[in-house]
Amino acid sequence: MSASAFLTRVQELNRRLEANPYNAFINLVPDLLPAAERLDAKLCSGNAGPLAGYTVGIKDNICVKGLPTTCGSKMLAQFIPPYNATVVERILSADGLLVGKTNLDEFAMGSSTEYSAFGTVRNPHDEKRVPGGSSGGSAAAVAGGLIDVALGSDTGGSIRQPAALCGIVGLKPTYGRVSRYGLVAFASSLDQIGTFSRTVADSALLLQIISGKDPLDATSMAEPVPDFRASLNKPVDGLCIGIPKEYFVPGLESEIEQRTHSCQEFLAESGLTIKTISLPHTQYAIATYYIIATAEASSNLARYDGIRYGLSQTNSDLDLLYRQTRHAGFGPEVTRRIVLGTYVLSAGYYDAYYDKAQRVRRLIKEDFVNAFQEVDVILTPTTPTTAFPIGEKINDPLAMYLSDIFTVPASLAGVPALSLPIGKSSSGLPIGCQLIGNYFAEETILRLAHYIERNYLCQ
Repeated sequence: MSASAFLTRVQELNRRLEANPYNAFINLVPDLLPAAERLDAKLCSGNAGPLAGYTVGIKDNICVKGLPTTCGSKMLAQFIPPYNATVVERILSADGLLVGKTNLDEFAMGSSTEYSAFGTVRNPHDEKRVPGGSSGGSAAAVAGGLIDVALGSDTGGSIRQPAALCGIVGLKPTYGRVSRYGLVAFASSLDQIGTFSRTVADSALLLQIISGKDPLDATSMAEPVPDFRASLNKPVDGLCIGIPKEYFVPGLESEIEQRTHSCQEFLAESGLTIKTISLPHTQYAIATYYIIATAEASSNLARYDGIRYGLSQTNSDLDLLYRQTRHAGFGPEVTRRIVLGTYVLSAGYYDAYYDKAQRVRRLIKEDFVNAFQEVDVILTPTTPTTAFPIGEKINDPLAMYLSDIFTVPASLAGVPALSLPIGKSSSGLPIGCQLIGNYFAEETILRLAHYIERNYLCQ
């Protein structure tokens, strides 16, 4: 992009962002033009970084210095971080233009972005439908053309599921590929920062920039970071694609199943090997996830007590202060998960629930380890349904939780996974397929996704 074109686009973007269509943003950078002018000068001089010309949204559970980081909650409505998350520092160093903080389900707990204290996010393809969650603001902002790329967090599918419902590319990296420093914790053994974009190439570029070991995050891994974008056009010949039979079950919408099988047939016609595989413990993934994730949430959110962090309802009685603060600060879904997590960790129930869930998690991980001895990539639907109407599942938590049935297993195992748009339903709603790779094999799934994007989607 030329410097003059970039500056003009930012000026037009400013006007549209103020209207905040889709309710995609919670807070905007107060004035984009000074930063845009600095980047414009860099573009003119030829000294701009790889993200120069890109507008970037940051999910509002990732810290940006000087901008509120609310986590979509009244509890943190007034919190302004004094530092940047590592991923934000890396984006700024690459000359990305930060636009604002995107809306989300409160503390990233939800599958529809209806649980935000700042209002429901709307799907750009049909504003009466949800964009998915919990990173619905990031997905809607990218799908609606408000920004070029965005960051989200994925604990059990919170990048891939909204990417599928909004018709864009969403990537959850391997656990440890990207630093979590500056990400407000929900479930620490599952949370991972990832990317949203309209093309696979942009996702590869953004992942390249945010990846790598971080001394501020002990869980980040010192794995080499390939040049993801340069690898996109390498041939896909010789790849073996696994199709897990457990992902094609009752409840999967027929049009999603047909589109996924069509993509599978296209890959077979392209000369790739297709192999039916089994991930036998998939049926236990949702139950396992909602025990482990809620247990970790209960522990992580204990700090918001009215004294140490967040909102405080002043009261001379300590017990009442705790109760009133949490009642005023937390919404219904966060409260539900804290209560459930506290229960499964309590004396007498720890062994029956939490310990057993950790054992099953190990079996789910072994399913993937065994599968990747036979195949290079696993192809599945991303979601069981297309975007559902706002309000349809808000009073049915179990139905809402089942929206993540195909994304949760990869999160429990810690493997990388990408959602790619592969068409639309007869009613015009996006359909996504999921590509799951071996540990630190983001290069492989990006390369295959790029091939599908360039060839299958052009048919």
